[in-house]
Amino acid sequence: MYKIAVMGDRDSVYGFAALGLDTYSIDDPVAAGKKLKELAGGNYAIIYMTEALFEALSEVVDRYREAPLPAIIPIPGVIGNTGIGEALVKKSVEQAVGSDILFGGDSNESKAGEEK
Repeated sequence: MYKIAVMGDRDSVYGFAALGLDTYSIDDPVAAGKKLKELAGGNYAIIYMTEALFEALSEVVDRYREAPLPAIIPIPGVIGNTGIGEALVKKSVEQAVGSDILFGGDSNESKAGEEK
């Protein structure tokens, strides 16, 4: 059976343990990179990671982007949303559909400029 992990600073991840998820309180990007490689090679289907850690490990995360498992998903930490998760969703939708149907993209910006 596959498992779910959550990685990030302690304050951001400790609550996920109450949901039965495996939590890893890691602030150091080097140690987090090693832990990510370990988890990705195990029985983890989903690895949630705080956006700050996700950004720090972008090169390591990119190695798993095309792999079917694990899905590595950024989540906001206690410091708040940095926009990385939203940007990834936008990019995925643009690749799948061929245009930005979620956030309006350039088409709304050009319409706004024409109305002025």
